[in-house]
Amino acid sequence: MDLEAVRTYVAVAEAGQFQKAATDLAVTQQAVSKRIAGLERDLGVRLFARTPRGAEPTIDGLAFLPHARELLRVADRAAASVRAGRRPLRVDVINSRGAAARLMRDFHRAHPDVELDIVMLLDIEAAVAAIRSGSIDASFRAVAMPGRPLPEDLTAARVVDEPLHLLTGPAHALAAARTVPLAELAGHRIWMPGILPGSEWGAYYEALAGEFGLTIESTGPNFGSDALLDTIADTPALATFAGEDTRLVWPTGYGLRRIPVTDPVPVYPHSLLHRRDDPHPALPALRAHLAAATTATAPVVGGWIPSWAR
Repeated sequence: MDLEAVRTYVAVAEAGQFQKAATDLAVTQQAVSKRIAGLERDLGVRLFARTPRGAEPTIDGLAFLPHARELLRVADRAAASVRAGRRPLRVDVINSRGAAARLMRDFHRAHPDVELDIVMLLDIEAAVAAIRSGSIDASFRAVAMPGRPLPEDLTAARVVDEPLHLLTGPAHALAAARTVPLAELAGHRIWMPGILPGSEWGAYYEALAGEFGLTIESTGPNFGSDALLDTIADTPALATFAGEDTRLVWPTGYGLRRIPVTDPVPVYPHSLLHRRDDPHPALPALRAHLAAATTATAPVVGGWIPSWAR
């Protein structure tokens, strides 16, 4: 069914005249007549009866009118859901349990009137492409990859440096430590299934392992955080990294330990990426909120990040 014909039908029904509807729609009266005639052919009924005063809906026309209005409302809502400036602010947070998700929850509490659409894209190339096409408005990332700077039409602002914790089971050799120097992790197996080759976080952990002699394994299928916690709890030889802001919940009997890593503190640098000319009216509010949150958060003293992410 032609939506423009339906819109024209509603305009004629409300105006009571073909000419008035044509003026309201900024088209010719001939165009209005053709659209109505085409709609009547599609439906197999007459929608209007000519009167001295103009045009009045027939019985079939009156029956069709509320459905036509609802059809237009649904179409308008569908278009608004994907149109920048009218659709919700669409932000990529990589995962729902990390620092970026916390920042967006804080923003939502501070700005409950702003409609949000949270998405999770895996790699930075997909996020950059989605930002440039207008499919999303912003993404939290570690910015660039080595040798792959951001496109000139994108900009990035550092919003939070998230310290890493070591997560171990109760029988791990470091389980009793209150903190652990980064150098002491050399020789221990750190298991992180799901590292995506070519991703910015894959490059981050590759640089971390190379600089400090760590053994970071990404072998095996990634069954999610619950399966990872099961394995870490039952395997004394394995540990994993978790961001300080990453929300993890496990059964009491697991006895897992979260141990801050120090000397230096490895931090994951989250930045907000967006197009310089993104038109969404809520994006400035998000940027201002994050700028204020960054100012209020004490910087990590002596933190380590790869040189390409600084």
